[in-house]
This record gives sequence, structure tokens and C-alpha cells, in this order.
Amino acid sequence: MKRIGWAVLGVGRFGALHARVLAGVADVELAALCGRRPELLGSLAAELNVSWTTDDYRQVLASDKVDAVSITTHWRQHCELALAALASGKHVLLEKPMAASSQECRQLLEAAAKSTGYLLVGHVCRFDPRVFLARQAVQAGRLGRIVSMHAKRNLPRAPGTLRLDKISPLMGDGVHDVDLMLWFLGQMPSRIYARCLRVHDYQYPDLAWAMLEFADRAVGVVETNWCLPEQVPTTIDARLEVVGTDGMLSIDCGHAGLTLLDAGGLHFPDTAYWPRVHQRQVGALAHELDYFAQCIRREQPPQVISPVEAARAVAVVEAAEQSSQVGAVLDFRSPY
Repeated sequence: MKRIGWAVLGVGRFGALHARVLAGVADVELAALCGRRPELLGSLAAELNVSWTTDDYRQVLASDKVDAVSITTHWRQHCELALAALASGKHVLLEKPMAASSQECRQLLEAAAKSTGYLLVGHVCRFDPRVFLARQAVQAGRLGRIVSMHAKRNLPRAPGTLRLDKISPLMGDGVHDVDLMLWFLGQMPSRIYARCLRVHDYQYPDLAWAMLEFADRAVGVVETNWCLPEQVPTTIDARLEVVGTDGMLSIDCGHAGLTLLDAGGLHFPDTAYWPRVHQRQVGALAHELDYFAQCIRREQPPQVISPVEAARAVAVVEAAEQSSQVGAVLDFRSPY
């Protein structure tokens, strides 16, 4: 069977993670790296023995050596690149959030419906075994009727404020938990209320809380705070709690089973999403990319998350941020 030629468009932190994972996926050839920073392109290409680097994504999409692309650029560039990639017939793994607006998401849904390539939006939490087992328990009715969900995904100030001129906490991290709540319940909220608070002088507010009210009397709260004190002993303070009439569950993503104390303080290294083990990038991201490669090989559209589901998560976050701007509860109807 022909190996899948795969290119990575965007070689920042996530692009490098994708490239390192793809270098170890069976029957995948990392065919090209595309980006605007020559020093990053050169060092990553040398590390992974990739001979083709370019700053022009159009060259990549025109090549018959490329079957699939990972789009790991700034989120406001997602729509332009994904539209072009789908039009060229490439399979597209598009990092979350899907696009910068519901309008752009709609364009991508239309393009994906017409393309011979598949579209998978990288909601990596759906590939976390803890999340999968939690949803399985919910779907099996082990918790009874879900009445409450609370998710937090908070960061210390240093990594948080590095992002606040690029993306908001709700769209950057809260979109994960919005997606999981919609996935667990299998429905959209009917009303949304949110408050965003600006602590420092960045493009986006430092923190946000959003409350989602569902028709079957369930409530979900999404907390995203990117200005925790520097002294907090965590890389990320992330937890999801789901309460039902007959039981409850919690997923602690902030503590992944390894605690390390050194001269620099207390650390909780990632062991779940993209740790590097025996010279290979493993974890949920590797599971996601391998899953998409299997879909391509088997000519089966991805089922773990559909483009419509990814678009719905963006629509909910978009409405939450609108609620904060007007200071009112908004009735919500899904555009999809």
C-alpha cells in the first residue's frame, strides 16, 4: 500500500508536535514542512530528516506527493488554508478551533461536503482515554440524568499571557470543554451567559466563565483563567466534573501521575497528550493522527468528531463571548 504523504503547514509549537508524531506513524511519510520562520523550518527539517521545506503552502497543495496536511497555523488563518487544501482534494487535519467565526465554519462545512478529502478538526481531548471512558459511562446511564458539569482549564500567568494577544481563553482552551459537554450530553445549550474579565492590557481578556443551560435542566460551567499566580505548582489546572442523579465522575488533567521536584520547583510533566518516550512522540495527539491516517487508508470518513460538531463548539464559544459583551443571558439556537 502506498504511504500517505503528509505535510505540516505551520511549524510553531503545535506544528513541531504534529511533525514529530507523524515521523513515527506507520505508513506515513512526512513529505514537507511549510512555515514562515526559516530557522524553525531548518532545525525541524534537520531533526526529522525532511528534505522539502517551503514558505508557500500553495506549492505543497499542488504537489501529488502530498495526500494529507496538518494545518497548525494561527487560528485566524485556518479558514483560508483549509479551504484551499479541501479544494485541492487533500485530507485535512485542522487544529482547533475550527475557524475564527461561525461564518467561516460554515464555509468550511460547505467545502468539506464538496471535497474528495476528509476533514478532521483536532479536538484532541476526544482521543484522551480518560475522556472516552468518562463519556462511555455517561452514555451507559451509570450517572443517571446529568444535572451539572463544571470544567476548568487554567494556566499560570507566564504561559497564559503569552497567548492573550493571539486568542481568548474561552476560544483557546474553553472550546475543548464546550466540545466535551456537547459530546457527553448529545445536545446543544438553549441559553448562554458569560463574563470575561480583563486583568492586564492584552488584546483579549485574561479570564472567562461561561454558563450553558440545557433544555433537560442540565447546567454546564466552563472556567478559563490565564492569569493564575506564577507560584501555583501546576503546568495547567484542568479538571472536568460531571454530576448526575445517580452518580458523578471527574477527570483530572492537571495531574497526569508524575510529580517532579527539582531546583526550579515542583513540576507535573505531561504524560497524556504528547510526551516523548523512547525517541517517539506518543499520547492522545499520536492517537488522533494515527486514527486519521487509518481513516485515509480505509477510505472511511472520520467518526470520532465530525466537522459539524467542531463548528458547533465554535458557535457556542462565540455566543458566550457575545453574552459577555452585552452583559446578558442569550437564548441560543444552533446554526448547524
